[in-house]
Amino acid sequence: MAKKTFLKTKTPMPCADPHERAHAFTEVALGYTPAMAQQEADRCVQCKNRPCVAGCPVEIDIPTFVRQIAEQDLQGAFNTLMAKNVLPSICGRVCPQEEQCEKLCTLGVKFEPVGIGRLERFVADFAAQNNLVDTAEPKPLTGHKVAIVGSGPAGLTVAADLAKMGHSVTIFEALHKTGGVLIYGIPEFRLPKAIVEREVNALKTLGVEIKTNHVIGRCFTIDELFSELGFGAVFIATGAGLPHFPKIPGINLIGVFSANEYLTRSNLMKAYKFPLADTPAIHSRNVAVIGGGNTAMDSVRTALRLGAENAYLVYRRSKTEMPARHEEIEHAEEEGVQIVMLAAPTEIFGDAQSRVRAMRCIRMELGEPDASGRRSPVPKAGSEFDLEVDTVVFAVGQGANPLIRSTTPDLPVNKWGNIVADAQTGATAKRGVFAGGDIVSGGATVISAMGAGRQAARAIDKFLRFPPRA
Repeated sequence: MAKKTFLKTKTPMPCADPHERAHAFTEVALGYTPAMAQQEADRCVQCKNRPCVAGCPVEIDIPTFVRQIAEQDLQGAFNTLMAKNVLPSICGRVCPQEEQCEKLCTLGVKFEPVGIGRLERFVADFAAQNNLVDTAEPKPLTGHKVAIVGSGPAGLTVAADLAKMGHSVTIFEALHKTGGVLIYGIPEFRLPKAIVEREVNALKTLGVEIKTNHVIGRCFTIDELFSELGFGAVFIATGAGLPHFPKIPGINLIGVFSANEYLTRSNLMKAYKFPLADTPAIHSRNVAVIGGGNTAMDSVRTALRLGAENAYLVYRRSKTEMPARHEEIEHAEEEGVQIVMLAAPTEIFGDAQSRVRAMRCIRMELGEPDASGRRSPVPKAGSEFDLEVDTVVFAVGQGANPLIRSTTPDLPVNKWGNIVADAQTGATAKRGVFAGGDIVSGGATVISAMGAGRQAARAIDKFLRFPPRA
């Protein structure tokens, strides 16, 4: 038998041409072929201590599903994934595996780690293309009813897990589409909406009921979900949708957006298809996006696709401190995004019609590390410069929507308005109410929200089956 060739680097991910994709909303990363997937799976050394599993917030049995790919048992690999993750096509595309499971990969000590996320995406897409279904049988119905408020990653995970446990689950979603940030926040070129719809439909086959256009706090309060609709438990997963803006002159000019609005117009309301879609596109020649995270990257790359001649990303630290995924930074630069490092806006100028015409920035230098561990940006006196822009998008963090807390006064929140919940169970101080995802943690990743959902589902199941004394 010939000795197997050991590859020290990941099997490259095929991608669309940068010059073509910069003007299209079609998907950038194209996915592995079966031969590529088997080649990458063969790199796994199947180590006994399995550190990658410890790095996965949803506890996927990574070595097993990778081995099954190597053995060409793709039905088995899909079953292994679905046992822990109901959104594998989504997670394989948008989760920061390089900071989680892949970061702990034994192979990564000397070489590049196994491309776990790429393999997850491959298995999920192969299953969809070949009509593979999860063969696990749900448990008998328990008669318990659970309400999920919000249909983002945390809400979808809790819903799936509880449905598999035999509980009747209803999701209440404020928007007209299911998926939360997966639908309104992440662009089509990074996460096609047909894939979100596909994985949401898989939840429906488990018996999960989804009610869109239901704003909890308006249609029903949290208390009314118990008293009028008869739910035994409620999980709040409303995310972090309240935008933050800096207090600088010109922030109210026409042409200043939060990343939330800017991306929602494009992703959910399909502004880029105008006039086929009702929402008009945001026609801009020169766009500045403020921030350095994945949302900032999504916004600035969207600006290019909406026709911007110049798309600037203005970030107050250096590339080393930038929290966006390395892959997204590379893709943005390949497409022509101009990254302005060590700079921050101080003022936005408008024309006679109160429309943005320019933005003044100041150069920064890095000082001592702050609470995040990154070096703090310090303004350099006399270093101001202007960018001629007609649109400014702020992607500098988001907070909690106040609607739930304003209609549920006995639900504790912290000073930022996030719901206070137990880190291990998601339980709040209000009986029967659990919470998880960005509404608890603040803005974080898709997979961390799903991890919180998994823990909460176990706690809700225990609460329903063995209710504590009042």
